[in-house]
Amino acid sequence: MTEPRQSSRLEIDQHGVARLTLLRPEVHNAFDDLLIAELNQHLESLHARASRDEVRVVVLASEGKSFSAGADLKWMQRMVEYSLEDNLADSRELARLMQLLDELPCPSVCRVQGATFGGAVGLAACCDIVIAVERARFCLSEVRIGLAPAAISPYVQRAIGSRQMRRYALSAEVIDSATAQRIGLVHETCPDELLETRVTEMVQTLLATSPAASRATKALLSEVAQAPASAATRERCCEVISQLRVSEQGQAGLAAFFAGTPAPWVPTENQTTETSKSS
Repeated sequence: MTEPRQSSRLEIDQHGVARLTLLRPEVHNAFDDLLIAELNQHLESLHARASRDEVRVVVLASEGKSFSAGADLKWMQRMVEYSLEDNLADSRELARLMQLLDELPCPSVCRVQGATFGGAVGLAACCDIVIAVERARFCLSEVRIGLAPAAISPYVQRAIGSRQMRRYALSAEVIDSATAQRIGLVHETCPDELLETRVTEMVQTLLATSPAASRATKALLSEVAQAPASAATRERCCEVISQLRVSEQGQAGLAAFFAGTPAPWVPTENQTTETSKSS
């Protein structure tokens, strides 16, 4: 009996760094229903573990020369025969993937080593930090084949703004990495040989932050984006900082700061870095 195809891999090390990797390099890590279902299952697990401080940072990566080519062609061929209800069900799973990635309680880093097309642009936009190689290319290619970047549009538009979104979603132009950085889709670019180093350095930077404060900050920023000038938002900001000041991690962090010692959540050099895997 043939074993089911494994389209992704989840690894979590002893520091709570999770690496979620797409494993379809032969088709440029294109999405299909199986990959989406796997990613949703992994992300649900990561939500639960991040809420318990078991996962502190998530790195989204892929194998091969492309980050992801978007929708798989064979999957798209099958969808031609789908009813409206079937298409809605598929679209809702993709939308759930974007929401789960966007709402992860912990920081997320997207490692982009190559071409990033279609729905994969949404994956990048849903991550908190995007580091890409200089040769990376991005494209909202859907309109070229009569479709729209619908499920990913809330996240991509938030990242690059409505004016840029109108241009690139309607023109389907290929965006080079420098332009992607200028318009806000990418935070940092680097040569190929420095990509893993820069991702590792960013992870170490994030591990120096309080898990509880990171969760609270990420949730608050989402609220602030919805109604930045409202009285309710201003009161919520006051509540968050006040609650953190009296929290266990807040007290520990302040004490460590004034004592000139590392905070208790900062990994020490003698901690093991062996990796535990789940798939």
